[in-house]
Amino acid sequence: MINEKLPKIWYGGDYNPEQWDKEDWDEDVRMFKLAGIDVATLNVFSWALNQPDEETYDFEWLDEQINRLYENGIYTCLATSTAAHPAWMAKKYPDVLRVNYQGLKRKFGGRHNSCPNSPTYRKYSERIADKLGERYKDHPGVLIWHVSNEYGGYCYCENCAESFRSYLQKKYGTMETLNKAWNTRFWGHTFYDWDEIVPPNLLSEEKERNATFFQGISLDYRRFQSDSLLECYKLERDALRKHNPDIPVTTNLMGTYSELDYFKWGKEMDVVSWDNYPAYNTPVSTTALRHDLMRGLRSGQPFMLMEQTPSQQNWQPYNSLKRPGVMRLWSYQAVARGADTIMFFQLRRSVGACEKYHGAVIEHVGHENTRVFRETVEVGRELSQLSDKLLDSRVQAKVAIVYDWENRWATELSSGPSKALDYLNEVQKYYTALFEENIAVDMVSVEEDLSKYDIVFAPVLYMVKSGYADKVKAFVQDGGTFVTTFFSGIVNENDLVTLGGYPGELRDLLGIWVEEIDSLPPEEKNEIVMNKEAGSLKGSYECSLLFDIIHSEGAEVLAQYGSDFYAGTPVITCNSYGKGKAYYVGTCPDTAFLTDFVKTVCDEMEIKPLLQAPKGVEVTERTKEGRSYLFVMNHNSSTVDVELPSGTDLLTQNKVAGPTALEAYGVMIIEQ
Repeated sequence: MINEKLPKIWYGGDYNPEQWDKEDWDEDVRMFKLAGIDVATLNVFSWALNQPDEETYDFEWLDEQINRLYENGIYTCLATSTAAHPAWMAKKYPDVLRVNYQGLKRKFGGRHNSCPNSPTYRKYSERIADKLGERYKDHPGVLIWHVSNEYGGYCYCENCAESFRSYLQKKYGTMETLNKAWNTRFWGHTFYDWDEIVPPNLLSEEKERNATFFQGISLDYRRFQSDSLLECYKLERDALRKHNPDIPVTTNLMGTYSELDYFKWGKEMDVVSWDNYPAYNTPVSTTALRHDLMRGLRSGQPFMLMEQTPSQQNWQPYNSLKRPGVMRLWSYQAVARGADTIMFFQLRRSVGACEKYHGAVIEHVGHENTRVFRETVEVGRELSQLSDKLLDSRVQAKVAIVYDWENRWATELSSGPSKALDYLNEVQKYYTALFEENIAVDMVSVEEDLSKYDIVFAPVLYMVKSGYADKVKAFVQDGGTFVTTFFSGIVNENDLVTLGGYPGELRDLLGIWVEEIDSLPPEEKNEIVMNKEAGSLKGSYECSLLFDIIHSEGAEVLAQYGSDFYAGTPVITCNSYGKGKAYYVGTCPDTAFLTDFVKTVCDEMEIKPLLQAPKGVEVTERTKEGRSYLFVMNHNSSTVDVELPSGTDLLTQNKVAGPTALEAYGVMIIEQ
């Protein structure tokens, strides 16, 4: 469990008492108790309050709040306050201010406004973390450290330029090696001295975001900025750990946020936490992928849902309310996929500034007689009943999907073949097909051990890093099934094309050679025509976007194109390799194909759905000490009938079996 001081699923969220008068605090605690809230996140944006000038630190207000909460049975998730530097710091030390993508130096304001390579920012952020660690290291009410908040955003200042050059020197060693890796003889870009290199932004290599003249430079700058922000996190983490290594340390991530390589971050966190903010019309499978990805950052370890809104958000184009029952449903979706906490932003709704219309447990009306508060109370009551049954239980999967941030950056930065190609979207399509079948999936990095899986999907594996092809070959050789797609095996980690024919290092594994790649507007369609019925695959399907012109080099041709000058040539292939198989999908297929394809591949490996359920009913499973906990969640706005296994619903303590009515947005957790 995250911290044995509180052996249950934590329930709470961000609390900003410093924004309120003292007469409100007792009322807050009274309502927290009514709702079953047992954890409050404090001090997220309080740096200016904690440190009014360079030498003065004042934590008396924080002492009072932590003590007040603890005396009332409420623990603290204690943040370090470093997500926004104080105004005095920006005024006295302008190196702390970021330079944006357009080359403009920022003034004080907003948040995420600190240069990650500013000596000033690093000095004072580490120092305040050290002082907090020293002060609260033995406080019985402190459960976990929360470093900064939602790290993100790149900087292009001179500090970053100098640090980037040092990063490159360490990585490449010599100018000769760097020039070769970046292919700098193109357009006369040969560098002779490190200080000739400048950050790639609108003033240099990038004509717009994710459109660059030199992929190698832009790719390395993304790696560098992600690592720079990670170094900032590690400075604070280490300052806290030296005082009490038993208090876990985290920072809140943001799902599939594009700018940071979260697999690197996950290794440095004691527990992964993240903030979940789907819109009213976000597909359920999109949120599910993000939960599974966060669980995958530490190889299946339970994670924290650090933030979600009790109802309304404030920053989307249309900030709809969560319909009655949806907050509860989405909370249990997080738990079903590995969360050991349910936390909100925010516990009391702000009175001013940009988050005053962001939902909260305590609304502006200030009392408990609201729909949102009643729903919060219901979830709090249920969590107290669950006790520690689910803690440290695991999601078990025999299917994995490879997700790689560097591969995503490289695909986005590519100068072709299609502006409509979206790496995340292609991964999501395969995930959704498996999700709709209620097949458990792990989202994994290229470093993950593949031997524990039967099937590995790697859509758009454009970048094949050193040694990865051998890892995949060993997996298939030993009996695994590997599936990859168009625009795979094209480049190495420096974004240099692997010569000798696509798909590069994967060519012998897949048993094919791709001669050309046709790229057409998304509205232009072709057909996938099956050569014969194969499992659930039969007849023809629609395809679009990219069309690989494929020659088989031993692979079985399962389907051919239906039209254009490459009609009759292979589009779907399967190659036997050792004891296993490797599939290649040479185009972007429609949903019907993906549905039938994943059924076919999973049936071949005898991987079955957790439950046969109506459309819109999500089923997942967590296991612990030989016990199964089957989550059955109805995302439909009407009641559906579900055929259930025998067991006990932990939320009602009722015995269940056979045909059962599950109400709109209803949830069951069946212990078996």
